[in-house]
Amino acid sequence: MKDVRSDSSFILHHSSFTIVSMPLSLEQYARWLDTRRELTWPAPPEPEPVRARPHLKRLRGVRAVLWNVYGTLLAIPLGELVFEHPTQFVMTTALEKTIAEFKMWFSMSRKPGAPSEYMGQIYRSLLDEQRLAPSPGEKYPEILSERVWEGVLKKLMAKEYQFDAAFYGSLNEYSRKIAYFFHASLQGTAAYPGAAAALRSVAERGLLQGLCADGQCFTSVQLRRALTEQDPDLPFDDLLPADRQALSHAVRGRKPSERLFRAALDALATQGVEPHEILHVGSRLERDLLPARKLGLRTALFAGDRASLDAPQERLNEKSHKPDVLLTRLEQIADVVKG
Repeated sequence: MKDVRSDSSFILHHSSFTIVSMPLSLEQYARWLDTRRELTWPAPPEPEPVRARPHLKRLRGVRAVLWNVYGTLLAIPLGELVFEHPTQFVMTTALEKTIAEFKMWFSMSRKPGAPSEYMGQIYRSLLDEQRLAPSPGEKYPEILSERVWEGVLKKLMAKEYQFDAAFYGSLNEYSRKIAYFFHASLQGTAAYPGAAAALRSVAERGLLQGLCADGQCFTSVQLRRALTEQDPDLPFDDLLPADRQALSHAVRGRKPSERLFRAALDALATQGVEPHEILHVGSRLERDLLPARKLGLRTALFAGDRASLDAPQERLNEKSHKPDVLLTRLEQIADVVKG
């Protein structure tokens, strides 16, 4: 594993002093956390097989594949990224770890109760602010995790909270790093078996690839790290370049937002790819596949994990809802797209 202390942008970091030439990027910060042996993270879930029979056929004319992330390429507890974990112990632990890691306690109110209780109140109020904020023209607005934590920081800074900008960067950059740390403490992630091989097989057939998914500022970092853990030589930036990653945090609309899908279509349109030439792979019928189908895309349902699969059989039996193909393993994509 590469130690970020050898990077030109990072010379040395210690709890008592920091020497840097420039702040760490989010990717470098994630690698630096790997060197912190005292940190523990929730384990990613083991996929729970689904009783399903694959439906595979060659799809002619496909020139590009758009992937969903959480629940399709990345395994995650509960099958999707959440802002509040339904298990209170998990939520409390993630908040406590975040408070301790970023030394927030000394700038928090000394109200009775545990620090996580007080932080939880602030966190939920900032979540609610975004949920209730007007979103003209968007039926499915997205919450921005880094904005929640930026709001937390502003409240703390009113009570003389300080942070090391030379190491963490600007307030916005610092907020993104806190968001990454908090969500990594909340839900463990890992690439589904065969995810890297699936991306390679699509690329070997000469097809373009991109993302059309609900995701936060740290989603690409999580995905890159999980895929390269599975395949260290995977050329992530070549297979999934930034300009073909339509993620809800950037588009400000989450699935089934048409804005999100159109952002992904627009990126591929610059390469001369039309909607009927695109295959969208997802694990949820209503949120992933139906919006894609309405816009003229082909669809593939990934039924490889009970936690993420949302496709009631009675809906699958309807002609208007039936996906073009059904995958039970990601590597089966090789049997679907032609070179």
